[in-house]
Amino acid sequence: MIERPLQARAVPSDGVVCDDKLLERLYRTRGIKTQAQLDHSIARLLPISSLDGVAAAIELLLAAKQAQWQVVIVGDYDADGATATALMVRALTAFGYQSVRYLVPDRQTMGYGLTEAMVAKVHALQPTPNLIITVDNGISSVAGVTLAQRLGMSVLITDHHLPGEELPPANVIVNPNLAQARFESKALAGVGVAFYVMAALGHALNQPNSRVLGLLDLVALGTVADVVPLDQNNRILVQAGLELIRRGQCQLGIQALVQLSSRALNKVQAQDLAFALGPRLNAAGRLEDMAIGIACLLSDDAANAMALAQTLQRINSERRTIEASMQADALKAIDRLLPAGHASAWPAAISLYAQDWHSGVVGLVASRVRERVHRPVAAFAPAEDGTLRGSVRSVPGIHIRDMLVIVDTQRPGLMLSFGGHAMAAGLTLPKPHIEAFSQAFASAVAQTAQPEQLSGIIYTDGELPPERLTLDTAELLAQAGPFGAGFPEPLFMGTFEVVDQQLLKDVHLKLWVRLKRDQPPIEALFFSYLPAHGRLPENGARVRLVYQLAVNEFRDVRRLQLLVSKLTLVDSPG
Repeated sequence: MIERPLQARAVPSDGVVCDDKLLERLYRTRGIKTQAQLDHSIARLLPISSLDGVAAAIELLLAAKQAQWQVVIVGDYDADGATATALMVRALTAFGYQSVRYLVPDRQTMGYGLTEAMVAKVHALQPTPNLIITVDNGISSVAGVTLAQRLGMSVLITDHHLPGEELPPANVIVNPNLAQARFESKALAGVGVAFYVMAALGHALNQPNSRVLGLLDLVALGTVADVVPLDQNNRILVQAGLELIRRGQCQLGIQALVQLSSRALNKVQAQDLAFALGPRLNAAGRLEDMAIGIACLLSDDAANAMALAQTLQRINSERRTIEASMQADALKAIDRLLPAGHASAWPAAISLYAQDWHSGVVGLVASRVRERVHRPVAAFAPAEDGTLRGSVRSVPGIHIRDMLVIVDTQRPGLMLSFGGHAMAAGLTLPKPHIEAFSQAFASAVAQTAQPEQLSGIIYTDGELPPERLTLDTAELLAQAGPFGAGFPEPLFMGTFEVVDQQLLKDVHLKLWVRLKRDQPPIEALFFSYLPAHGRLPENGARVRLVYQLAVNEFRDVRRLQLLVSKLTLVDSPG
């Protein structure tokens, strides 16, 4: 496959934001120009009143409370939707709403959003709901909202996805990404939008601020898991949520997930939400029913929360097994389809499909293949209704929903539905259209992409001098975040000598390396090194590593560890 070039992030010359020279450089490359941009206090949040649609939403919600309406939250089957649903249920219940229920569409049979089938399911509930509130969905549900209105149900849409050409005829829409929206942050996750609406409602009802602020653990989990950009507003939300978790003032379900992930509650970082808690929660929506995950987040009984978290753990283990098989199939297909080392001859975007793939896991496969080929990837699996369900993952600089808009414009009717973000999208195709879509998708990306966007450049923060390659530096960086999408974790490069190495569980590479001969060896881990990377580096070899600094704690002993994402052999011993 293509060798990914390394490039250090450019460092702007203006501004001083902190005393530590390393942190100063890291912050400035991430767009930080003033100390105020690093202020993560709640007081720095963008004003609730500035979120478009909030005032009208509060009018509707107050009327619903006054009339004692039956309220149903319609969520989504990912971690963002699950946390948003749990937040909305907890807040409305705390505010005294008499009947608050929730439903999540089945990924396999209903697909995404407030579809007509989902509206029919809501309407069949007894007693019949008066108000549907969508979280993390709804902005593309024109037909579903139309049906809900015809059946006499009011609809409040809270969403963050990009709208299509036609907005649904909801009573109220709250979405920071509507055209001409004045809210300064377009990066709110679905749970962030739900938080703003509930904060405004709490204010209108003269409720203590703590009732909504105490739900910021849910906001942090959903925001990080949904991989939305961590602009300052989202960093404030995530940091506040992390502090709740570290103090043990979080939902019992989150505590249980942390425990099962073998993390220390008082030291949880954003990366733990992304790579440990998020996947466990997402697994329920991928393979079974996200209602399990929502119930875990809503449980106020420690034993019940742990039992539900253990169910999520089991489902996630099944998900890993299925994903590993699908990923192996996908990489074999890539090796057959794409000439090795000739990236200039590859299509600008890749589409993959297998009859036996699971539609709940195709997004993960698309992500893994994208990392291999450094271009947008769509992966498809059959749905129960005979269509193909696909997930698309993009690379920085290529807005993937815009690419699907181009496909839809140039080939009307090719897709049955689509929607999403800049980096991720979902779509549904008639099965016979897969080849035509593959060509149209690659053509759309080729029309707009610049060559460097498809080169897979790894941007690093340069080389660390030996005196900064320490546990103290790792501890400093652990407190410097939260890091995530749009505010990346510090990533360094350097040339090391391999002192020793071993293979763990037949796939993970553990190294002991040093920059200089008089330096004690440092432990380095490269997860899932085999089979993709071939033979192990020999003792005495010099290797170029791209890595993050981490703190490895075992039996109360903390030591420096490197987490390696790229290894290149510089020269062999002798």
